[in-house]
Amino acid sequence: MKRIYMDNGATTQTDVEVLEAMRPYFTDIFGNASSFHSFGREARNAVTEARDKVASLISADNSTEIIFTSGGTEADNYAIKGVASALERKGKHIITSAVEHHAVLHTCKYLEKKRGFEVTYLSVDEDGMVDPQAVKDAIREDTILVTIMLANNEVGSIQPIAEIGEITKEAGVIFHTDAVQAVGTITVDVNQLNVDLLSLSGHKFNAPKGVGALYIRKGTRIDKFMHGGAQERNRRATTENVPGIVGLGKAAEIALNNMDQKAKKLEKMRDRLINGIEEKIDHVKLNGHRTKRLPGNVNFSLKYIEGESILMKLDLEGIAASSGSACTSGSLDPSHVLLAMGLSHEVAHGSLRLTLGKYNTEEEVDKVLEVLPKVVADLRAMSPIYNAEF
Repeated sequence: MKRIYMDNGATTQTDVEVLEAMRPYFTDIFGNASSFHSFGREARNAVTEARDKVASLISADNSTEIIFTSGGTEADNYAIKGVASALERKGKHIITSAVEHHAVLHTCKYLEKKRGFEVTYLSVDEDGMVDPQAVKDAIREDTILVTIMLANNEVGSIQPIAEIGEITKEAGVIFHTDAVQAVGTITVDVNQLNVDLLSLSGHKFNAPKGVGALYIRKGTRIDKFMHGGAQERNRRATTENVPGIVGLGKAAEIALNNMDQKAKKLEKMRDRLINGIEEKIDHVKLNGHRTKRLPGNVNFSLKYIEGESILMKLDLEGIAASSGSACTSGSLDPSHVLLAMGLSHEVAHGSLRLTLGKYNTEEEVDKVLEVLPKVVADLRAMSPIYNAEF
């Protein structure tokens, strides 16, 4: 059985070019990037080159604004806790949305519980979109940070970040965006978006797991997140993960060079999936904005059945998908994102997320459209709720 992977929102296959770029830094150029000898200089030069490539991917003014991390979760924690620590004497109010990744939501909850911060959780519309006016209305004299994701990891909706950024800039409030799902897939320009802080993660765009970055605009007040060394210009202490950083840099270079081509390919397959599901299966609801969404994201609620059962059936057919964020896949609770968008618990439980990547093909899309209707029909045949209504 040929397996089909459509869970690229959870993680992506490491690009072969990325792997080859990384390989020498495990065995030949293995020095500590903080060391002064030739081995260290070689490693340090590789880190500098990778930093330049990541800066170019997001159009940062200077590569010194890029701080390497272990991934998106650390970058989110660093941004939020770092600003909170630096500015808590000025104010202890943070604004975010109800549909953020838990890396943001749980960090905000921590600050509320342990540090006495007040957090405003903005509601969203039925497409999962934040209203910029709601952000403006929520800003107070003691607001020190607004954190709104660029693109939602579950439903793919792309937020009006540039407009929100104009509001925060005018108000003098630091603005962070979790761009983990967006960077490497759509064009991201930190200056056009008007953001001060931006989180990204390599394994979402064909770099290895365990490496990411936080963009920190020059002049942004933020305390260091980890202590114990002077790495990353004294902002993040720990020996640099040189192979991972090199891989992130190579993936950034590839993504930048192929951005438009990749996006067009993904959009075509995404729309083929969306249209096919709506044509072949009754009682479905597309979750997220129909057009303002990531090019590879498809999320549906399939009524009268549970998402976990759909995933198990698809897995038996060799198709890998998800029902939401991989970071909460062990939870039996329905998606907080779908609930915030106004879906009932019953409908939210029946969600299916198919996320496409650079290695997917139209033939695979057609196979999914062949298998999924049969899976849904079989499960609905066993559903007492479905049979009671139909």
